[in-house]
Amino acid sequence: MASGRLLATVTCTAPVNIAVIKYWGKRDEELILPINSSLSVTLHQDQLKTTTTAAISKDFTEDRVWLNGQEEDVGQPRLQACLREIRRLARKRRSTVDGDLLPLSLSYKVHVASVNNFPTAAGLASSAAGYACLAYTLARVYGVEDDLSEVARRGSGSACRSLYGGFVEWQMGEQADGKDSVARQVAPELHWPQLRILVLVVSAEKKPTGSTVGMQTSVETSPLLKFRAESVVPARMREMLSCIQARDFQGFAELTMKDSNQFHATCLDTFPPISYLNDISRKIMQLVHHFNAYHRQTKVAYTFDAGPNAVIFTLEDTMAEFVAAVRHSFPPETNGDKFLKGLQVTPVLLSEELKAALATEPTPGGVQYIIATQVGPGPQILDDPHVHLLGPDGLPKPAA
Repeated sequence: MASGRLLATVTCTAPVNIAVIKYWGKRDEELILPINSSLSVTLHQDQLKTTTTAAISKDFTEDRVWLNGQEEDVGQPRLQACLREIRRLARKRRSTVDGDLLPLSLSYKVHVASVNNFPTAAGLASSAAGYACLAYTLARVYGVEDDLSEVARRGSGSACRSLYGGFVEWQMGEQADGKDSVARQVAPELHWPQLRILVLVVSAEKKPTGSTVGMQTSVETSPLLKFRAESVVPARMREMLSCIQARDFQGFAELTMKDSNQFHATCLDTFPPISYLNDISRKIMQLVHHFNAYHRQTKVAYTFDAGPNAVIFTLEDTMAEFVAAVRHSFPPETNGDKFLKGLQVTPVLLSEELKAALATEPTPGGVQYIIATQVGPGPQILDDPHVHLLGPDGLPKPAA
């Protein structure tokens, strides 16, 4: 194909988000509508992000998608739902703007390439970043300016929360068509500058029970999940919002841990039971509680999604000491210098008293590495054509 025939090429990045009030369970499988509202923190893209390039051209014969260099099945129902939804919005917009003149570009096929700078499907919210990025990039290609919650949500529920930076609420909504099931920012990224996040990567393997199947089984079999959604989450959402507004770390931290624990309790209450946490996950929980007990206040909090990796919230002034506690409890086996990625953390020595208080037998290699990060912004458009993942022929550029 001759170079320069691409109609439009756009590259964007989108962030990972970590829920502090968890989403687990759908009331509508097809529209991806949740049984409860959720609240998340958007992580900084300097450390964790998905980058996506989308291109449309009259020369493309079919829609095609590549993820981390591998071509994926474009027929996946969720991918199709996203494409359908964005094209529907584009059609709606064009017909209202230009009368009946629909430009040809709507009938053109699209090529999409996406890369994550972190392990895919290892419980690091890769589908959320991925589908938010897809929705955001396709919207730019097709000139859609509507709220993209629905487009992203049709790919992965939690993806709608990655459309914004800072602190984000996904309102469950009440309407059957899901039009009111949308994400909104509740506090901007710079609202709480001292907040820090540590991702403790326990296992970069793919998880045994995917979220979609796990959730469905929980909704069908767990009475605890129903109780959680109806009787626990609404009050927790209000409490979490006020903790964030007030930058009340103790309140925020305790509620984050309790909600994570309840989510995993509903997984155990599912039949047959689902367990996403492993022994290392539980040792990390113990480490956090011992660390807080030593300081006689809640200085760190854990939360776990559908996988064994821990996400730790703490404040800037505690980060170095907690990283040292993790190093002490999970001594790096080989990668001592590469154990900590992301934000710089000045090494500190643990006091003998704290070591004694941690009371753990060290587990060498239990934590593979730590990513230190902070709260970050929503999706970004990259203007530099050199960063496009697709070449002028509409195919992925060879990896540099």
